[in-house]
Amino acid sequence: MITGDYVDTSFVFHGFVRSAGGSITSFDPTGSIDTFVHGINLAGMVTGTYSDSNYEGHGFVRDADGQVTSFDVTGGVYSTDGIAINLFGAITGEYADNNGSHGFLREPNGTITTFDAPGAANGTGPQSINLAGDITGLYYDANNVSHGFLRDHNGTITTLDAPGAGSGAYQGTYAGSINIVGVITGSYTDSNNVNHGYVRIPH
Repeated sequence: MITGDYVDTSFVFHGFVRSAGGSITSFDPTGSIDTFVHGINLAGMVTGTYSDSNYEGHGFVRDADGQVTSFDVTGGVYSTDGIAINLFGAITGEYADNNGSHGFLREPNGTITTFDAPGAANGTGPQSINLAGDITGLYYDANNVSHGFLRDHNGTITTLDAPGAGSGAYQGTYAGSINIVGVITGSYTDSNNVNHGYVRIPH
């Protein structure tokens, strides 16, 4: 199954799901003026974000039967974005307030926990969640150097810096995806602003 979004002739974005057989279903959360889709799990559940008529962003989860549930991180937040979803329906993503971007974990029962990577000064951006609930992503420090992070299912956050990653502004490490056994892959930018891939194997 494949999920994503498309833009129509009126320049409005909509979500879609393509089945393994090739049939395509379009969808939009109620109240959406633009829908952006980011993740799908093995069960066919989809997550992403949509904008309402006030141009505020809300997260959503669409179940395999097509029911869409909207959700938001509360408290002075103007944008909530679901990025990745695991098989159990746990979602990770980021939200934005007046202090920048932050990470969140939404449990399958709807409970939301927010977090920031230690050392994050200019944003925390989760990218992937595995079956165990381990989350990986990146954050920017006060010098705008990026670092990868691993937040395990107990909430402990570990910084990841690939060997050879640069330490200048907008250089550093990006942790993009984590699998069921904790192997992480991503990219890093070296001191010459050249990008490289890496794989991190858990000990």
